[in-house]
Amino acid sequence: MNTAQMDHYRQKLAFETDAWDLKEALDRDDPVVVIDGRSAGAYARERIPGAVNLPHREISAETTASLDRSRLYVCYCDGIGCNASTKTALKLLSLGFEVRELMGGLDWWKRDGHATEGAEARAGTEIACGC
Repeated sequence: MNTAQMDHYRQKLAFETDAWDLKEALDRDDPVVVIDGRSAGAYARERIPGAVNLPHREISAETTASLDRSRLYVCYCDGIGCNASTKTALKLLSLGFEVRELMGGLDWWKRDGHATEGAEARAGTEIACGC
């Protein structure tokens, strides 16, 4: 057994989540807060339902003072071509929050068939995850 590789995959699962697992956690009412690290304009156009807009450029001890530190914060942005989710997760982590990054961001949330909200909201579709 390759223990270095085993450690890599364990760490990856500890630091990231996918859209399907996030949706299941939200449906179970797990103590998860979804954080949209994009601009207020992008958030207004389309977002994951219930997400809180906290643009990564504005994250500080002051802007996060009211956040519940007992919750898990799942950070996202547009998708794999955007690193706002990484910047958001890093800044929240540095302030003492438990975080995970949403793999694929809003793009993969929609690809997995989940609904969005906002000015350009989309209805969800009946997609069954094969994983």
